[in-house]
Amino acid sequence: MSKAKLESLADKEKLVADLQRVISDAEELMQATAHQTEGKVVELREKINENLRNARHKLADVEDTIRFKTREVARATDDYVHEHPWRAIGTAAGAGLIIGLLIGRR
Repeated sequence: MSKAKLESLADKEKLVADLQRVISDAEELMQATAHQTEGKVVELREKINENLRNARHKLADVEDTIRFKTREVARATDDYVHEHPWRAIGTAAGAGLIIGLLIGRR
């Protein structure tokens, strides 16, 4: 898979983590205001609860898609390595050499 696709998957995983954090914070806010029973507040809390439920469902779908794409990338990488073992070994050795040289300079 291309570097752009890998970066795209990483960006999507970060977005999912951020959305999970937002949902968690919103649920905490809902619990903190649970004692308020004024008309507008109750109506707003119901609307927020519905939106949070929808967001959780959509987030689960996105996580499934990311999982599927990640497996697809891993499968493609595995296929490539099996089809071109010497090229993969050479690439890994070259990357190891460069990393070793960079670390050795410190």
